Amino acid sequence: MAASDNKKTAKKLFVLVAGMFVFAFAMVPLYNLVCEVTGLKGSDNRAGLPINQDIDTTRKILVEFDGIVNSNLPWEFEPSTRQLEVHPGEVANVNYFVTNLADKAVTGQAIPSVIPWFGSQYFKKIACFCFDKQKLEAHESADMPLRFYVSTEIPKDISTLRLSYTFMNLEKTGS
Repeated sequence: MAASDNKKTAKKLFVLVAGMFVFAFAMVPLYNLVCEVTGLKGSDNRAGLPINQDIDTTRKILVEFDGIVNSNLPWEFEPSTRQLEVHPGEVANVNYFVTNLADKAVTGQAIPSVIPWFGSQYFKKIACFCFDKQKLEAHESADMPLRFYVSTEIPKDISTLRLSYTFMNLEKTGS
């Protein structure tokens, strides 16, 4: 009887481990789906502008920019422009400037966020360094472009959006 119980327990344990393994692989697509539905990761509009995008010249939105570097990433990172006024629907370009302070190549990834959080659904990135991993050689500097527009559907009570990027180190650190 004890051997039978051990086989049942082992089978349950195997099913549990297999389920956890499958769940771990499903996390990235599930995360991306949640971000797309909720707008938490910011808008990713690589395809470009919607057809017949009009520009609302009766309004202006102040877009503020900032850059943060995670403490374990030896980089300096900042926008070339701290703020820019745009008309909803108008395409704008901003560069961020980054320098690797390390004596070796380092790879990072920028994670965007928009404040107020519900404004992220109206901030549309056409081209962004945040779409891909960024590798900088030792002491290398680079301009990283951002091309975006603010949707004409943005509510009238939103006059300011703040785009913040946090650059994260994608390499294992430790001693």
